[in-house]
Amino acid sequence: MPRIEQISPESATGSVAELFRAIKGKLGMVPNMMRAIGNSPAALNAYLQFSGGLASGSLTTQQREQIALAVGEANQCEYCLAAHSALGKMAGLSADQLRDARLGMSVDPTSDALLRFARKLVKERGRVTNDDVRELRDHGFTDSDLTEVVANVALNIFTNYFNHVAETDVDFPQAECLACKVA
Repeated sequence: MPRIEQISPESATGSVAELFRAIKGKLGMVPNMMRAIGNSPAALNAYLQFSGGLASGSLTTQQREQIALAVGEANQCEYCLAAHSALGKMAGLSADQLRDARLGMSVDPTSDALLRFARKLVKERGRVTNDDVRELRDHGFTDSDLTEVVANVALNIFTNYFNHVAETDVDFPQAECLACKVA
């Protein structure tokens, strides 16, 4: 049971109702996470602005979804893993790419460098080395890209932590169990 109320779009008022209409227009639904964040119009607006701003950046949709999966797995966020597995699939990621992103790796060297860097950002709380940054640059990432990687990691840490606190009901298909594959 969620610890933070998930506001129904039908009962939302004011700016939250407007934001919910925009979300539904874009996604066809208002996900439970956004219904819960909607308890604070400021937080929902900030989340949507941050997410929307990054969507128009230099990283591809696939790269942003891979980062979301790597961060979600690192933080063990069931909600985000389910959501970004579905969104990643819609963005064209294969089942193998979804799994690999969660593990923080890829067979593609550029994606592998990106995912290892994103996981290291989480693990080291942003305290990466010059070598870590150089490796990302060696794979063609610019300072602009690097900045967006950090921003995407931060956005996903927010949603991971929020969902942990809220105990948001998962309204996406359950993410594949990685431990089940190993057993």
